[in-house]
Amino acid sequence: MSSIVQTLRRVIHPDAVAVIGASGDSAKYGGRVMQFLVKHGYAGRIVPVNPNARPILGLTTYASIADAPGPIDVALLAAPAQHLPATLEECGKAGVACCVIITADFAESGEAGRAREEALVAIARRHGMRLIGPNCLGYVSPHVKLALTSSMALAVEPLPRGAIALVSQSGSMMASMLSRAADYGAGFSACVSVGNQADLELCDFVEYFIEDEATRAICLYVEGLKDGRRFIDLANRCRAAGKPLLALKAGGSDAGASMTQSHTASLAGSHEVWRAVCRAHGVLMMDDAESMIDCAQFLTRFGGARSPGIAALSPSGGTIAVTADRLAAAGLTLAQPSTATRQSLADLVPASRPLNPLDVGGLSRETGVTGAIAAYEAFARDPSIGAVLIIVATTPQLEEKVRRWGEAALAAGKPTAILFTPGSLVDGARGKLREIGCPYTNRMDDALRVLRAAVEYGAVGADRRTQSHPPEDFVRSIENALRALPDGRLTEPQAKSLLRAAGVATADPRVVASADAALEAAADIGYPVVLKGICREVSHKSDAGLVRLDLADSAAVHTAWREIEANLAKHLSGERLEGCLVERYLSDGVEVIVGAKHDPQFGPIVMVGAGGVLVEIMNDTTLAPAPVTREAARLMVAELRMWPLLNGARGRRPCNVDALLDAIVRVSWLAATLGSRLVELDVNPLLVRTSDAVALDGRATLRPTLRL
Repeated sequence: MSSIVQTLRRVIHPDAVAVIGASGDSAKYGGRVMQFLVKHGYAGRIVPVNPNARPILGLTTYASIADAPGPIDVALLAAPAQHLPATLEECGKAGVACCVIITADFAESGEAGRAREEALVAIARRHGMRLIGPNCLGYVSPHVKLALTSSMALAVEPLPRGAIALVSQSGSMMASMLSRAADYGAGFSACVSVGNQADLELCDFVEYFIEDEATRAICLYVEGLKDGRRFIDLANRCRAAGKPLLALKAGGSDAGASMTQSHTASLAGSHEVWRAVCRAHGVLMMDDAESMIDCAQFLTRFGGARSPGIAALSPSGGTIAVTADRLAAAGLTLAQPSTATRQSLADLVPASRPLNPLDVGGLSRETGVTGAIAAYEAFARDPSIGAVLIIVATTPQLEEKVRRWGEAALAAGKPTAILFTPGSLVDGARGKLREIGCPYTNRMDDALRVLRAAVEYGAVGADRRTQSHPPEDFVRSIENALRALPDGRLTEPQAKSLLRAAGVATADPRVVASADAALEAAADIGYPVVLKGICREVSHKSDAGLVRLDLADSAAVHTAWREIEANLAKHLSGERLEGCLVERYLSDGVEVIVGAKHDPQFGPIVMVGAGGVLVEIMNDTTLAPAPVTREAARLMVAELRMWPLLNGARGRRPCNVDALLDAIVRVSWLAATLGSRLVELDVNPLLVRTSDAVALDGRATLRPTLRL
């Protein structure tokens, strides 16, 4: 057991807690914390600390933490910011293991606040004490009836106890999700608000909850990670432990991000990198805080779907008519019931009625609830059906049917989403499901989310976006090539030399310094040719008029040279043409972009998508952490909208996809080998033909190497 797990076990299951700034006035932070500690029946020692030292809620109160009997596992500080350094010193001297700092106005308020926050951490480190916060809302540990928070959401009774762990960078969002869980019958092993993460951070708690026996699913609200590589490692450990890791990430629009010179940097924005990392490492991405708890509760009850097909049933024919469309729009597929299922339903369902989705209203054996339950059980037995959606509408014997459906779902263990479409009229049926611990939802959107979560979690491990390692001879080849390359932005010939060292095919490029030399090179290569101006300050050469294609003879080359010189002078006054690149003109293929970048949080990332001059307009790309295996590259390509073009759509001959996959793998190896020295790399376009895949253009930017 790691030291952080041991520390947090003491924090989540403390024997004694102190409230510094305790009060009997529930209008104050310290008063609400005291009220919740007593109200929810925390069985450990409660140590109120207040300079007035008068009893609070019948408990002996101490003027200082130094006066209080020890040991104290956790102290919550509801003190003003100016008093915190002295208070922390007192806690450290008293041997407090961990302090929870609710007070705000630290790093979130600017550099002065950051300095104050760092001073608090220094005090804690000096005493071997840990901190949660500042600017947090405390935490809740229902299994020990501990509510160490001032949030009014803790007025709920009793604390919602269960198997979901929640770690949130937002205190109010933690409180909202706790309140929602109580309404829906979900429960928590613990809820923690980490605030500014000055010391203990989100990943520390994830590590603890992986080891915590009471936790079966972990939910995160993330604004920013302190250590992306550690997060990846913990995500892999969650997957190995069979504990779903669900995450809601703020900042998905990237609206404020500035565009950079590279296609890769603009297309592989921070949120898209986050999505790629989550997908590669089995993290379920959520788009809504409340539904994240629904999904976690669903997965703790049923686990993942063993196949992607969905079956749906309802006593409402109109609802069934809409359901198929909603499932398709959510990216879910209707299952084809097996022969055995069809046979078992033959006596129950009229031959004219579709089996999936199934209208169970007016079935021949519906007297009582027999028919409706039999239909569900047939679906639940079918291995081709991964999950079942039951849409509850007003129907005779509704409460009995719902209770029996819930019992059958729990007994079968098949992921089953029960959706209530009526309002308060059927609250009795909702209560029946809460009594037996069966999840349910009240909106179609939420039901679709839990089904999608079950399918995605069931596919974790099946989606083989695994990473590989560059061979040693590959690494040596790149190291040798780097010796001849400068730092900063590379010219196209320099970038292509790096690609060739990586084993990516390029057209036969010739660098020339004059129009006469260009004519000689063109004659040697053979017409038609391409002429491209070389200027490291120009990223998009086509936009600047520095590219001329399909030059059929010497006159065309001569004219193109003059035009390129004129365009450079027009667009970049004072910039010098470093020469031109002459190479064979290739066509008759599909243009793809393959790119890479080094993400500051997660490391090397590889991208593939629709390429050429329309790359940013099409925005048809996918990303993965690098390096990737060939199978991972195949999965990336297959999910692109342009995949049919590569695979031979509308009578076209299929492209050499194997050559494309090889190029993707090699670019990913290159990104992994370069590490943090790589800023970004574009191969655009990579022309994928029936015979091969050739890099027609390339650019890259390298950071300087550290020299001691």
